[in-house]
Amino acid sequence: MLLKSIHHSLDELICLLDQVSDHDYTKSCEALSNATIGEHTRYILEMFKCLENGYDSGILNYDYREGNNQIQTETEFAKQCIVEIKMGLKSENKTLYLEKVINGLGIRIQSSYYRELLYNLENGMHHQALIKIAILQFENMAVNEI
Repeated sequence: MLLKSIHHSLDELICLLDQVSDHDYTKSCEALSNATIGEHTRYILEMFKCLENGYDSGILNYDYREGNNQIQTETEFAKQCIVEIKMGLKSENKTLYLEKVINGLGIRIQSSYYRELLYNLENGMHHQALIKIAILQFENMAVNEI
């Protein structure tokens, strides 16, 4: 059910990206502190990519996101990344260790792949809701209820 929900959420994002030009994708939205749809999309996708990159080693650090500018400026590239993320989702749960540096001290907390998938799904839904706010500034765009 979790993987199905993630696929559904990412498919909704693809449908949205199918409707937006690269110009609108990179247009600042005042209601979102001048963030863009592309910036929110990049955040969603890079969180999933971090999780995928940490799966084999079992060590995950979301601070090591790539910061790929192409994801936030080109809708076609972002859609390609979504397809790759969907294909890379694993069905087998396993123990992961979430790393974080807080106040100069490194900590490591035990988690699991499914727990982090759920976190990424919830995080993605939050950012997709923010994207919906940005979409409201454009006419003739259909957005599913998030």
